[in-house]
Amino acid sequence: MDLDPEDVFKDEEDDLDNEFFQQSESSKEYVVYLVDASPKMFNTTCAGNDQKDETHFHTAVSCVAGSLKTQIISRSYDEVAICFFNTREKKNLQDLNGVFVFNVAEREHLDRPTARLIKEFDCIEESFMREIGSQYGIVPGSRENSLYNALWVAQALLRKGSIKTADKRILLFTNEDDPFGSLQDAAKKDMTRTTLQRAKDAQDLGISIELLPLSRPDSEFNVSTFYADLIGLDGEDLAQFMPSASQKLEDMKDQLRKRMFTKRVVRRIEFQIANGLSIELNTYALIRPTVPGAITWLDSVTNHPLKTERSLICEDTGALIQEPPKLFQPYRNENVKFLPEEIAEIKRISPGKLRLLGFKPLSCLKDYYNLRPSTFVYPSDQDEITSAGAQMEPPGMHMIYLPYADDIRDDEEIFPDTEEDAPRADEDQIQKAAALIKRIYVKDFSAFQFANPALQRHYAVLQALALAEDDIPETIDETAPDEEGLTRPAVVRAAEAFKHSVYGDSYDEESDMGKEKMSEASRKRKAIAENAAKDYDWGNLADKGQLKNLTVGDLKVYLNAHNLPVSGKKEALISRILTHMGK
Repeated sequence: MDLDPEDVFKDEEDDLDNEFFQQSESSKEYVVYLVDASPKMFNTTCAGNDQKDETHFHTAVSCVAGSLKTQIISRSYDEVAICFFNTREKKNLQDLNGVFVFNVAEREHLDRPTARLIKEFDCIEESFMREIGSQYGIVPGSRENSLYNALWVAQALLRKGSIKTADKRILLFTNEDDPFGSLQDAAKKDMTRTTLQRAKDAQDLGISIELLPLSRPDSEFNVSTFYADLIGLDGEDLAQFMPSASQKLEDMKDQLRKRMFTKRVVRRIEFQIANGLSIELNTYALIRPTVPGAITWLDSVTNHPLKTERSLICEDTGALIQEPPKLFQPYRNENVKFLPEEIAEIKRISPGKLRLLGFKPLSCLKDYYNLRPSTFVYPSDQDEITSAGAQMEPPGMHMIYLPYADDIRDDEEIFPDTEEDAPRADEDQIQKAAALIKRIYVKDFSAFQFANPALQRHYAVLQALALAEDDIPETIDETAPDEEGLTRPAVVRAAEAFKHSVYGDSYDEESDMGKEKMSEASRKRKAIAENAAKDYDWGNLADKGQLKNLTVGDLKVYLNAHNLPVSGKKEALISRILTHMGK
């Protein structure tokens, strides 16, 4: 088997078999959605997105359904379970009253979300009262404690897997801030104590319990009454956790989405400081580009994922080759053989440890040195400082990937003769431009406010296919210009002032539309590009299929000379040239 020379120095992120990806894939998440189904969840209403009243139960179910649809695309290997408490019917392995674990056929209680689970859960409200029912599980004179039972069932569901390789979480939806409010004295204290102890037992096993409260229209959810002790809130954390009384469905979905997509440990590495002193670091990928998921081949009948197996067959005998293939690299008419272990050793430039070499001033770190998104590292044995469920002071630092010294080059001016002819803005034009920018400036801007419209459309189509939906969900392009905002009088005046400052009062936009205004510097640049394009016989290169042998810069020379776009990869540039030449 021939050795790919480019594979030897391939980036780790391109190698799906390396330890980095294996550790990332092994970090799964097990989640139990615990939804209160008491009569109060059905009797209390709030305003939804369309300003129509909807019950708190509908709000919770909508949040879970939306989270499942997102999770099946982005984290399909995570496993979930859906559990209702304060129900009339019971369905759980412990046979406890007031707890109903919702599931579908051919699926374990804690398993990956499936299309059938999502489809049937979307219709749960239609049959809930008939098949499951709602009733208070905590009543005076009874020893039944539905919340205690629900935590017990959820903890049992999360016994699966190890906390070293999986995050375990319970997400609790309720609008009852005092579940034992109907009890008196000793009975209330006893149930409160046993329920808090049950929650503590779960947390001691590495299970985190997170509350998603729904406020009633007339009063705010008082988390300090009971749930602050259950989830461990006090002081500033308690004050910041208090939800808004006017919280709507979208706010709840955003809150759930933020809690579902937590940062996870990508890799654990050793940081060697000096004289044998070292500490273990956890690494986190805070920002990575979102791309469509990898293609998964499915069986046309069962729709189950297919497992690909590869066998090597001898060309001479047709027999299966049992021995592992040998790699070789041709060198001076001789095939140099390599063992798989030797290839792995060649590709391993370092032992995978961080070593402290010294210190340099921060001024040495330039913005343009940042080759790709940084990785955040912090000691694995150091406690985080959190507030309202969010990290406040990360005890670590950003690890920035720097270029090699040979990759840093001095700026080179491609067309040095044109710099003096380049137009310069005067002070008035600069002030008018600054005033326009100030008018259209987006306050509190964050890249997280805008979803990728192409990806959203892609996911919407996948969702419609997987759930056999007749209509594709509508996707909103949040990156489109704010046409209403751009028509505000102040913005229009600033835009007109800038246009008059640059083009003058006599500028006629309509008559100039479509005409190419070329400065003397632009003419010189085009002339240089046209002369450079004459150095190649483009027609001959196209006929012989040799355009691929040229560099991207050479291809752009032709494109610039013929006023064609120069964006895209090399294949796109070649295709554009062939189309222009009519080949």
